[in-house]
Amino acid sequence: MVARCVLAPPEVNWPAEPKTRGFVKRSTQGAVSEPDCTEQLARFFPGATAVRVPIQVTALRCGGTKLREATVLEFGGSDHAIFLSKLPLEFDDRVRVERNSRVGAMADATVVAVQYHEGRKAVAVKFTQGMCDWMIEP
Repeated sequence: MVARCVLAPPEVNWPAEPKTRGFVKRSTQGAVSEPDCTEQLARFFPGATAVRVPIQVTALRCGGTKLREATVLEFGGSDHAIFLSKLPLEFDDRVRVERNSRVGAMADATVVAVQYHEGRKAVAVKFTQGMCDWMIEP
């Protein structure tokens, strides 16, 4: 006589009703947007107004190398400007800011603040010659 070994699957006791982990509720509110890089920096300049002005920024460094980029002035005032930049600018660097649409509309400025946020860099400059109203005029 040959003996056989048969394995039976273990008995599983399933609960009568599945347990719930909580309820998922749909939100009726829109997503809250986080302020962007320039907006965060503008909080420190109460006189800054939101604008969208195309500008050219040139880093004024010793030597013959001049780094330049086209960007957009995001916030401006009579003595400050805030824009996004990819130039290697740091506190106390000097720059020249030129408004693209106006001939002769340029001003020298000094970097007074830099804000890094999510891989972007906002730069705030203060005009060295004093008030510069052409930056925020349409």
